[in-house]
Amino acid sequence: MTANVAVETTPEVPLWNDPAQDTGTRVSALIGAMTVEEKIAQLYGVWVGASDEGAEVAPHQHDMDDAVDLDALLPAGLGQLTRPFGTAPVDPALGALSLARTQKRITAANRFGIPALAHEECLAGFATWGATAYPVPLSWGATFDPGLIRRMAAAIGRDMRSVGVHQGLAPVLDVVRDARWGRVEETIGEDPYLVGSIGTAYVQGLRSAGVVATLKHFAGYSASRAGRNLAPVGMGPRERADVVLPPFEMAVREGGADSVMHAYTDTDGMPSAADEDLLTGLLRDTWGFDGTVVADYFGIAFLRTLHGVAGDWAEAAGAALRAGVDVELPTVKTFGAPLAEAVAAGRVPESLIDRALRRVLTQKARLGLLDAGWDPVPAALRGGDLDDPDALRGSVGLDSAENRELARTVAEEAVVLLANDGTLPLGRPRRIALIGPNAAEPTAVLGCYSFPQHVGVHHPRTPAGIDLPTLEDALRREFPDAEITVARGTGVDDGDVSGIAGAVRTARGADVVVVALGDRAGLFGRGTSGEGCDAESLALPGAQQHLLDALLDCGTPVVAVLLAGRPYALGRAADEAAALVQSFFPGVEGTTAIAGVLSGRTVPSGRLPVSVPRGTGGQPATYLGARLAQAGDVSSIDPTPAFAFGHGLSYTSFDWDGLAVGRAEADTGGEFTLGLTVRNTGERYGTETVQLYLHDPVASVVQPVQRLIGYTRVPLAPGEDRRLRVTVPADLASFTGRDGRRVVEPGELHLRLAASSSDVRLTATVTLTGASRHVDHHRRFHAHFEQETSGRPEPHAAA
Repeated sequence: MTANVAVETTPEVPLWNDPAQDTGTRVSALIGAMTVEEKIAQLYGVWVGASDEGAEVAPHQHDMDDAVDLDALLPAGLGQLTRPFGTAPVDPALGALSLARTQKRITAANRFGIPALAHEECLAGFATWGATAYPVPLSWGATFDPGLIRRMAAAIGRDMRSVGVHQGLAPVLDVVRDARWGRVEETIGEDPYLVGSIGTAYVQGLRSAGVVATLKHFAGYSASRAGRNLAPVGMGPRERADVVLPPFEMAVREGGADSVMHAYTDTDGMPSAADEDLLTGLLRDTWGFDGTVVADYFGIAFLRTLHGVAGDWAEAAGAALRAGVDVELPTVKTFGAPLAEAVAAGRVPESLIDRALRRVLTQKARLGLLDAGWDPVPAALRGGDLDDPDALRGSVGLDSAENRELARTVAEEAVVLLANDGTLPLGRPRRIALIGPNAAEPTAVLGCYSFPQHVGVHHPRTPAGIDLPTLEDALRREFPDAEITVARGTGVDDGDVSGIAGAVRTARGADVVVVALGDRAGLFGRGTSGEGCDAESLALPGAQQHLLDALLDCGTPVVAVLLAGRPYALGRAADEAAALVQSFFPGVEGTTAIAGVLSGRTVPSGRLPVSVPRGTGGQPATYLGARLAQAGDVSSIDPTPAFAFGHGLSYTSFDWDGLAVGRAEADTGGEFTLGLTVRNTGERYGTETVQLYLHDPVASVVQPVQRLIGYTRVPLAPGEDRRLRVTVPADLASFTGRDGRRVVEPGELHLRLAASSSDVRLTATVTLTGASRHVDHHRRFHAHFEQETSGRPEPHAAA
């Protein structure tokens, strides 16, 4: 099929290489000069060095990784390079040099000198050897601080771009629907507004560094039945429209996201990778998304092997292209020879190839990859001796002091104090018993997409590449005068109870017990949390509950610290522990952050992004439940959580008063205004998180009892107060009505100003008047908060 196509150029530079020209004009000219093989080559990635022997970091990797002859492929070009840093441990400078040499090879081999777009994982930091491992997304949600997450994402993006990476496969915008799902740690929480506002901030930060942010997983992956990874999704259209889709909608409109990754799952029998209504009708035609849709790893091939909606690879490729998938990742399987043969046979129209190609080339043009004189040498290597790899080794640092400080700030803001009888802060205890499987485990702070847990576990002889202080290390630094005795007690999930008696003896000889419990992150059954590590119940893994109960019986005050990827039911400890501290895989500075909270050096300000259940069963359950989802006398299962969404204690106290409703009535296109005063009545500096929930007593379709529509963090010195003014657009009361369109209906609403979803402090009753009004993706997403200090209003974003 290869044709001799003349390449039209100006006397100086080909049109497509001229950045002074309009992007659309450049791309059209390039497409017109390409053969079908050259077009298709831009629509897939290649995964160099990936294992095909079962050492999986992607589902069914050993079934899907075919040997690729790179020399045979490159003359036609190459769309993407998959994980050049995140496939095996590599010194960052040598990895950057290898990538630059590969790019030079790619550009030299194809007629148009087009480089590949390099992508990496960045779910909790740049997932490569030696890079800072930040807290996982569930911790981002616990901060309720979009501005901080934007700063973190910008730092991650700068590190990625400095070594030649163009695209990051994050953030995950799946809303938690069942906490048994293994990938809860990768999500931001169980509320769509929290997920959307924090996730959009991450997108903005990554893009500010020149890195393409990829929203995933579009859409409904987290709603799989029974919390099983890749299981079918049975949700209805309203759950999809009002819970699952809003975070993506917000990130596309306000974040300017440049890429979306389709989900693996099917919803009511329709796989996302083949869903034209979703990937084209909604995403592009309605929302106006103009970036690329990329496949989740092997997701196009799964249309044949897992979903059974394609009879061969070519049919799978055609179905995905028709739906709106532009790029096959992680490596070529269906978009190579099978697709080329299908085009030649007339099974797949070339127009679908051109449509996807236009999006891919437009993205490359925006990244500067089509510009004349594009330099494959990334910023981190410029000025170095590229002919002397040994001299370059160790010259690129991806775990700077600035990164560490930022990681520590995120970790500190994400620590949630669930319960405290006054034992915390500890002050200066003389004897501390530090017990539990995560007491002295360096990787207890890491999620499954951190490099050490994702890839490093397959290279046990290679050091982690980053300093990972254990909780023991952190407590010894925090309490230098204390006698700290350590006992493991039991493993994370080994069920071994032989060490519990010894741990109890250690506890009895101490002034306080700190017991470190939780998870071990891994993939596909190699951990208790992470992709493919789903839980049958929300009981603590292994014999950890047995250990916790034995410690509660020993008579010494017990402070339980959770280093986990999901919330767990804690049994009697929810009521009997002296204190409970929840941390969701807080990254490299996590144990330092936790130690600071235990000592009182840091005043906790984190809030729960997911509810902590009281019982181990009863899933799925979420605070977003309708009236029938609440506890009642018609079922023996009580889903009421032990600690509700948005909950978190402090070492100071706050009073809320002075509620004023500036406008109690508005038409369905208007807005309400509220005012309140928050005062720090304690003796410590602290931050209160004011949360705004909407309760709609009567609607045309069933609504959740309440849902979060805004929040703001209020930092206050002892005795200080601030007046908050809140503007609430009527658009925030919209929901999907009976006809499938989003509607704002007239009627009474309750606006609840709350410290958590179960701790309402002030309620304003307001009324929407006039006719019902339909809204779309151009609606307003946020309440606006202003904080007044010393008479001067200081704008403070709701999100």
